[in-house]
Amino acid sequence: MTVFLGCGFAAKYREGGGNFSVPLQWMLGLRRLKLDAIWLELLPATDDLRADRARIANFQRRLREHALAGRYCLLYQKPASDAHDLERMECIGMSKPALFNRLAGPNALLNLSYSIHPPLLLQFERRIFCDLDPSEIFYWMTKMEMGQSYHDEFWTIGLNVHGCDCRLPKSSLSWKTFYPLTDTKFFRYRQRPRVPKFTTIGQWYWGGAVEVNGTFPDLSKKFAFEPYLDLPKRIPEARFELAMNIKADDPERARLNKRGWRIVDPHRVARTPGSYRRYMARALAEFTAIKGVDVAWRTGWLSDRAAAFLALGRPVVTEATGAEKYLPSESGFRFVGGADAAETAVKEVLRDWPRLSRQARNCATEVFDSAKNLRRILDL
Repeated sequence: MTVFLGCGFAAKYREGGGNFSVPLQWMLGLRRLKLDAIWLELLPATDDLRADRARIANFQRRLREHALAGRYCLLYQKPASDAHDLERMECIGMSKPALFNRLAGPNALLNLSYSIHPPLLLQFERRIFCDLDPSEIFYWMTKMEMGQSYHDEFWTIGLNVHGCDCRLPKSSLSWKTFYPLTDTKFFRYRQRPRVPKFTTIGQWYWGGAVEVNGTFPDLSKKFAFEPYLDLPKRIPEARFELAMNIKADDPERARLNKRGWRIVDPHRVARTPGSYRRYMARALAEFTAIKGVDVAWRTGWLSDRAAAFLALGRPVVTEATGAEKYLPSESGFRFVGGADAAETAVKEVLRDWPRLSRQARNCATEVFDSAKNLRRILDL
């Protein structure tokens, strides 16, 4: 059986090593399972042909770095369209005849975040919807077609989707849950860093939209971090850093600096999967806040980035979304709900790092490992 990994967000963002690392963990897990796996990446054309070609070259370079040069087919779609017709796409990497040959045999599609649409989607024998953002996916499924009519199975990292306290929009689909994937061979345990740094990586501003009680709450990290901005003053023995896209002339940078936060450019420190991994390994732990709708709706969402921190032996201090109920008691996580709890958790990490680090690595290998989760999703 050929397993296709459908993705539509890795090639278009060539500066984002963390973004690229998401599907990479899936491919590395499929390789460890010794499956015939093909990374099927969709790249809609833009008006800038030169930029498009740079994105394609960067995508190919990243795959070569991870010995996946012969394991992909990039579908360059010109003009861009919500309908994905293979006849109208350029195949880069695997040829179109070779792709048709694989589609003619036993196959399955792991469709990340509804990246592959009909009519191409309908050519796969087994179509598995893999949701990476339950609050937005569940919400938009109530408004429009998001693949719910075209898949055989539905899997989500919303671990609490069946919990009695979960407030996600109701769904008639039979959702199954899986843990965010981290390849524990790629993210190996690292020794304690010298600097007691707490950091995270992401987008400070966010344009996503989810309606809650007739309003559209701010889903940005900027809003989510607000209750925690005094942590550097409350815990001067720790260093707090954010790898966020905040421009040098943005007043936010000065405001955060004044509160004791150091800001670095994620496009510099985490541009590739390798530099992303090295940046996280230089931290003592992750500290991050979660977009409010995941907290309020108790979705059970956890990030793949948190799973990667755990695999490196880095504890994670983050907000509770309901996921804590589905983890071992000694997970390396410390779930918080405000500045006081965050201060307590950070001080515990500083005081008891070796124990929490071992818990983090053990949890990653037992719970979040990519091969283990893929074996379950694919029913191997």
